[in-house]
Amino acid sequence: MKIKATTNTVVLLFVLISISCKKEIPVEIQNEQGTVTDVDGNIYKTVKIGEQWWMAENLNVKSYNDGTPILEVSPLENDSTWSANTEGAMCRNDIRYGLLYNWFAITSTKKIAPIGWHIPTDDEWKTLERELGMSESESDKTAWRGSDEAEQLIIKSSVGWPSESAAFGTNKSGFTALPGGCRLFNGSSNTNSNTAFWWTSTEMDGNGWYRYLDYKKKTVFRSKTFKNYGLSIRCVKD
Repeated sequence: MKIKATTNTVVLLFVLISISCKKEIPVEIQNEQGTVTDVDGNIYKTVKIGEQWWMAENLNVKSYNDGTPILEVSPLENDSTWSANTEGAMCRNDIRYGLLYNWFAITSTKKIAPIGWHIPTDDEWKTLERELGMSESESDKTAWRGSDEAEQLIIKSSVGWPSESAAFGTNKSGFTALPGGCRLFNGSSNTNSNTAFWWTSTEMDGNGWYRYLDYKKKTVFRSKTFKNYGLSIRCVKD
């Protein structure tokens, strides 16, 4: 009987220790994930944030959905080739971060988003920001808004971003923002890997709304700009 009691005690202690250890291990919440494929065959990771499905990578497609090639203007070409262009165009700053597109490419009736997806509106970006904790009144403002929403969007461990960054990054959302930079309306490029820009599909006063993250900021910048800028694109599911 003593041996049995001792065995039961050992088993009980083992169970209690196991439960105690499990409680001490932090559980990392993973958002639902998937993939989507564009017309060129590129496969992108996707993530569900709140009720929205977002691409977790920047768009990298070189063709419209009807197979027509998107005009490519190399960063090495004359800046005026880019700045004077009034049709859809794209270029690449860094192969790791997808392509940069002007406004005319993202609003073309030929469409560049994968089938079943679209370029997010300004309001859909606001929905994302509110899901990360930004208030509705704050999301309606321009310039820098919020508290730590950028930190939740930016990839963990500052991959690709400057090591001295003050903000980066938890990637709590799974959005996995990387510093794709931009191409300015005059054709020159920012290739310093310290900024990220994305178009929305919303137009106002002849300009397009966009979002901007900076390596020194935990907040998200909202404004509108000239259509000849070259910015990254994240698509959202229909």
